[in-house]
Amino acid sequence: MSATVARAVRDPASATRLALVACAMLVLWPLLRISGFEPSLLLDSQNLRTMGGFLSGFFPPETGAEFLGYLGRATLETLAIATAGIALSLLIAVPMAILTTRALCVAEIGPGPGLAVARGLHYGLRALLTILRGIPELVWALVFVRVFGLGPAAGVLAIALTYGGMLAKVYSEILESGETRGAHAILMAGGGRIQALLYGLLPGSAQELTSYTVYRWECAVRASVVMGFVGAGGLGQLMDQAMKMLNGGEASTILATFLLLVLGADRLSEALRKLLMTSGTQGKAGGLSVAGAAIVCALVAASVWSFWWLNLGMGELLTREALRLIGDFFISFFPPDVSDSWLSRVGYAVLETLAISAIGTLLAVAAGFLLALPSSGRYGAVPAAMVNFLFNALRSVPELVWATLMALCVGLGPFAGVLALALHTTGVLGRLFSQALQNAEPAPCNALRDLGAAPVTAFLYGTLPEVTPQLLAYSLYRWEMNIRMAAILGFVGAGGLGQLLYFKLSLFQYAESSTVIAAMLLLSMAVDAASAAWRRRL
Repeated sequence: MSATVARAVRDPASATRLALVACAMLVLWPLLRISGFEPSLLLDSQNLRTMGGFLSGFFPPETGAEFLGYLGRATLETLAIATAGIALSLLIAVPMAILTTRALCVAEIGPGPGLAVARGLHYGLRALLTILRGIPELVWALVFVRVFGLGPAAGVLAIALTYGGMLAKVYSEILESGETRGAHAILMAGGGRIQALLYGLLPGSAQELTSYTVYRWECAVRASVVMGFVGAGGLGQLMDQAMKMLNGGEASTILATFLLLVLGADRLSEALRKLLMTSGTQGKAGGLSVAGAAIVCALVAASVWSFWWLNLGMGELLTREALRLIGDFFISFFPPDVSDSWLSRVGYAVLETLAISAIGTLLAVAAGFLLALPSSGRYGAVPAAMVNFLFNALRSVPELVWATLMALCVGLGPFAGVLALALHTTGVLGRLFSQALQNAEPAPCNALRDLGAAPVTAFLYGTLPEVTPQLLAYSLYRWEMNIRMAAILGFVGAGGLGQLLYFKLSLFQYAESSTVIAAMLLLSMAVDAASAAWRRRL
């Protein structure tokens, strides 16, 4: 009788769950091996002495007047690179968004003369945008450093290309997600794209477009810090020099500046976006609010200052000689090396990049979730404030800086990349997870508590099922970002495709470099498609 009851109450999904766990372990084990996952290295006596000696040099921080002068100029240069890069990216994004937005595309309205040409142009431009945003900005920066030499010009152009592709895609999605019947009516009546944009789409989307542009500027500040590691100017270049010279005092001062700069950009961006959301006064600029118009004017003024500060002009960047050098340089990448031996090396580097991103993200998901519990206020205000500060500190230090520090701790190789991604992503996901837990509906959890369930049981069966889809979506989206970052962590010796690319570019072997860049692009596109498909199932 008891056996019959046991069979009756057995979970019918237990076999499926067991099979999923077994499959996950089969995939996870080789990824752990490929990523060089060896936690014991963190406790190795030699590594501990090396890391301890380096960290001890962080104190006291460097506060000499001469160094602070260099630091101030590098900080302004970082802000100027980000702002000038965003300004140039808008020159790419705005026309590309107009040409690729389905609501403004004649090819989407119906048959007519030139339909095949219109559709070919439409999808061809979308493919170009995929290439622009699929290649990490650090790779563009490294390429442009070879053309323009060390300095901010490479960083500005790198941000312009990558963010031009990103902004054009998101602008197009924002315009398509609103009311499009007015734009279709204008096009069908014989109006042009600009008229359909200004009078059909922009009135309902102007604030959202401006808000996303401000957010992208914040991201560009972070990116401009990172690109200095390949010689594109700013704080990153100063940090790279301090790390190579093992000057801990200068490194600690620069890290503190990183933290203040990123947090400041974050707060400014958040305040501007809130201002856009709360401002209800409508202006005459196609539905753009007074606050939005003021922000646009501020961005224009900041862009003018940035080009002046960097001593850059469009004529300098786009001279006939500069364009010829860029063209000749890109031609040297073709044809790519597709020999069997080289493709096998690139293939293993792809696996290594996947392993670095997957293991680093999984570690961050686990750590971020555990830390999100006190961060959400479940254990009082003091633990929440301490954990939130930790999250801000972790995510404010760029992954390349973490990778450099971890390479000192565990040596060069993919494990340093895993730890770097895990530390930075814990700060990002922990904050998102905490917000999801704070916004969860308390009724199911409270109902279980009222029935006598323990707090842990009430959380597991009342709160966790509600927030799980959101937590998974955040994790998948961050994994997409980490794939791109894992592909460039090798620039500081953390394995993967980046290490292979940096090595080949340093030897001027452009055919092999072209194959690696193509692998980065295809990997990014594949992960984007897979992650989007998984998120649609949540």
